[in-house]
Amino acid sequence: MSRCNFAALSLIALALLFGAPHAAQAETYNTCTGFITSLPTTISTQGTWCFNKDLSTAITGGNAITIGTNNVTIDCNNFKLGGLAAGIGTAAVGIVAVDRQNTTVRHCNIRGFYSGVDFHGSGGANIGGGHIVEDNIFDGNTYYGISVSGDGSVLRRNRIINTGDSTVSDGPAGVYSFYGVDVIDNTISGVVSRSGSNASAFGMFLSPIGTSTVRGNLVSGLVPDGSGSAIGVEMNTVARYILSENEVLGSGSAGSVGLECFNTLGRAKDNVVTGFATGIQACGNAGGNDITP
Repeated sequence: MSRCNFAALSLIALALLFGAPHAAQAETYNTCTGFITSLPTTISTQGTWCFNKDLSTAITGGNAITIGTNNVTIDCNNFKLGGLAAGIGTAAVGIVAVDRQNTTVRHCNIRGFYSGVDFHGSGGANIGGGHIVEDNIFDGNTYYGISVSGDGSVLRRNRIINTGDSTVSDGPAGVYSFYGVDVIDNTISGVVSRSGSNASAFGMFLSPIGTSTVRGNLVSGLVPDGSGSAIGVEMNTVARYILSENEVLGSGSAGSVGLECFNTLGRAKDNVVTGFATGIQACGNAGGNDITP
């Protein structure tokens, strides 16, 4: 056997033994609890619920998918969950969980809703949590791409693009979170406030209570309207959190802020911030930040 063939076989054997480098994999259909085949729908049985085709709805209010129990995974298998037909006046949400624990959404392309995902506690309380939103595309949602509240939740490796233009609410954000939510390795591109709204545009608007990590995110394409401001990442509560290794790109607009903390309990380290009137505001400087106008 040649050395090349032996090396190739060795690599295959190692991959089988230890697994390939991380790559998100959709569910095989025989591991799904059931399939979501029409909208709107409510999931009331725990397990993994899958898509096997694109789904869309023109509802302008309510929810396309409501999670009615704990420990539910929605795996779209890279199919679309669409709400674009409702237009920019929609108040409909793609996937909603209220007072639930351990809801996971992955491998979805969620488009055209007021918010692509909305997981929260009743009355804004810290009820539920442990949610995971990973490896999705959120495209053309009109107010929030992702909105998640609840301790122990993680938003990771999502692409949130073309958010905004809602006629229902002003001040769009690619990501909104509350309580102990970690936001890691997401790409946010294009957050646009409706013309005539005088509203700010936020890459991420986060309200950590407890501890949170915001790491490795890419933010660009923020377009406020009128007297509004472009804000890359806003952390608007008194809490201990870490902003690290984020890359935030602005256009130099007046009043813009790259990273904004409530006070120095929020620590900023190894971030690259460019094109904002103020690069980092009120955060504790933990070193290594690269800030240019």
